[in-house]
Amino acid sequence: MIPVYLDYNASGLVRPEVLKATTETLADNGNPSAVHAAGRRQRARIESARAEIAALVGADPQSIVFSSGGTESNGQAMTSAVRSGFDRLIISATEHPCVAEAAAMSGCEVVVIPVDGQGIVSLAALEAALQAGGKAFVAIHHANNESGVIQPVQEIAALVRAHDGWLHIDAVQSAGKIPVNMAELGCDTLTLSAHKLGGPQGTGALVAGPRATVHKIIFGSGQERGMRAGTENGPGLAGFGAAAAASRAELEAGRDHSAWRDAAAERLKGHGAVVAGDGVARLPNTLFVAMPGWPSMAQLMALDLDGVMVSAGSACSAGKAKPSTAMVAMGLADLATSTIRVSGGWGTTEADWIRFADVWEAALRKHRARHPEAETA
Repeated sequence: MIPVYLDYNASGLVRPEVLKATTETLADNGNPSAVHAAGRRQRARIESARAEIAALVGADPQSIVFSSGGTESNGQAMTSAVRSGFDRLIISATEHPCVAEAAAMSGCEVVVIPVDGQGIVSLAALEAALQAGGKAFVAIHHANNESGVIQPVQEIAALVRAHDGWLHIDAVQSAGKIPVNMAELGCDTLTLSAHKLGGPQGTGALVAGPRATVHKIIFGSGQERGMRAGTENGPGLAGFGAAAAASRAELEAGRDHSAWRDAAAERLKGHGAVVAGDGVARLPNTLFVAMPGWPSMAQLMALDLDGVMVSAGSACSAGKAKPSTAMVAMGLADLATSTIRVSGGWGTTEADWIRFADVWEAALRKHRARHPEAETA
């Protein structure tokens, strides 16, 4: 039995080119702040990675501040806005926990914008919140980490700019899966994470536009142009750069995943499953589906025992008996504990999606045999 990995939204499998770049850098791991030859080689690798990552999102390489990942970069964007005088934080109801919790701990007024039944942010509610006064920092994810639903960022940006706000986009899930161009999106800051692209865990980036003033949140020396102290993770960043380059080259091919996903989804829907965000634009690799009467963890375990790896939603809530945040926000609370997230990536094939559907259907038959009442739940 060959295992099938379909949990790329949690963490992508490491790409071969990433492994090569990371291990080569580890073998010649000078301090990038040193002036000797080993230090200069390490600095060159980091700046090459910075250029590749900037190219992925259409940004100036000098606008990038490296970090330990999306959580840190989201926090740095929010803290920078607060220190710059933005006193109202506006976030969507389906934001990642690192954004929602940072906002709650900020000491500022926090406004949570609802989403509709498909997971799309209410533009009317956003405009009303912006009109309420104050300097607003608006944090919206480009694509939801659970459902894959893509937000109308350009329309959101127009509203935020009209009220002189700061728009921060969490592009951790979207970058490398769909085109992401910072100028076209119209955001002021944007967050990336290497391991969602098939890069190493523990590396990320904050990309800042000309309207944003970035403040450091980790103090010490003057690395990253004084905006993040601490010796840069050279091996990790070399891998991040390799992942960004590979993801950019494969963007068009990634569209194929939607057909494979949709074919699997139709099979599941034939048994009564409900697909979240089925009527709007979603990431091509992501299927967020609920089966009434079949708990998420029971589905996960049944699939895992047959070699298919998926998740119950956000990886940050894995192993916890918590309902899906996205499902609750979309008004589907009754399905929030029977949902699984299936997400492909660079190493996924059509056969993997077929295998997932085969195993899921077989497991459902066993579940219904043990629990006849579940068929009519």
